Amino acid sequence: MAHSTDKASALQQGVIIFVYLAVLTALEFGVAAFVPNLILLAAIALFKAGLVVYYYMHIYKLGQDDSHLDREGYDYRANTNRLGLWLFLISDAFVFAALLITRFNLWGMTRPHLNQTLGLAVTSVLLLSSFFMNRAETCMAHGDRKAFLRNTLLTIALGTLFLVGVVGLEWRLAHEEGVIINQNKFGAVFYMMTGMHAFHVLTGVLFLLLVFRNALRGVFSAERHWGVEAAAVYWHFVDVVWIFFYPALYLIGTLA
Repeated sequence: MAHSTDKASALQQGVIIFVYLAVLTALEFGVAAFVPNLILLAAIALFKAGLVVYYYMHIYKLGQDDSHLDREGYDYRANTNRLGLWLFLISDAFVFAALLITRFNLWGMTRPHLNQTLGLAVTSVLLLSSFFMNRAETCMAHGDRKAFLRNTLLTIALGTLFLVGVVGLEWRLAHEEGVIINQNKFGAVFYMMTGMHAFHVLTGVLFLLLVFRNALRGVFSAERHWGVEAAAVYWHFVDVVWIFFYPALYLIGTLA
């Protein structure tokens, strides 16, 4: 599917990608429940991540030719900033990769008793937040500030709901199931993985609040909105991390 540039097509493409992500998440849940297969679950997660990275994070922009741009101009500086942001995210990804490796090293093909319904619910909430973040960025890129503010506010609300679901509910329920941070390998890994991810979601929410405030002040426009793009890319990165964490924590392995 080619990348869309006009507003209506870009918004429609965002909807299509979200539908793909929702269907794949449901398929992922079904595979784990009825025909558990590590390779298939990994393939689904990789495909979901690829959709987000290309269509929502716009990784293809890294390959854009900027030789014709004024080196003192806004667009050239935005391209440079974009490369710096991606380098930061790649370095951050190594931290999450290390946590995933730790999970499989310590848990093997087992997993603790976690609330499957809640796990699927918070995953759906985070995917939905990425959908609205994509719409927000698209709207600002086409000069629709009002729609940007509305969609950004929805993203912030969903990100906050995700934090409540994980930190406020899942941590308590996991503790009741014996997943305790200082008593067993399941607790040590579970709280480290979800805690590190929740910290990034929190920083993402704060980032979006700052962008929202600046948008209210008229800082961004269709031609100058690097701050919006940076916030969107960071938010989608947090979503990509959870795309891998969700099956690793909730779906892969047999109950211990």
